[in-house]
Amino acid sequence: MIARVWRGWTKPADAKAYAEFLSAELFPAVAARVGGFRGADVFQRRDASEVESLVVTFFDSLDDVRRFAGDRVDVPVIDPEAARLLVRGDERVEHYDVRLRRR
Repeated sequence: MIARVWRGWTKPADAKAYAEFLSAELFPAVAARVGGFRGADVFQRRDASEVESLVVTFFDSLDDVRRFAGDRVDVPVIDPEAARLLVRGDERVEHYDVRLRRR
């Protein structure tokens, strides 16, 4: 399994809407399109002026990541609605082999 890790920042007023958009719209759309999508976790923390969202998506393989992101898997895929809510985001996505995931 592959974990795809990316961070984006919102204004505090947009943090809840961003997480809700991911949960209600983006992740279900990815699940419908990519058979190897295995879910996602979103972590948020606030500093003085922004909320950082750490987004970790899980895929069966890098081939499944490519079905989602295209051949340049290290480039973030930002939905227009997400872009509207974000102040900024990481320029690169990191990928990790999942060695342990306990639920």
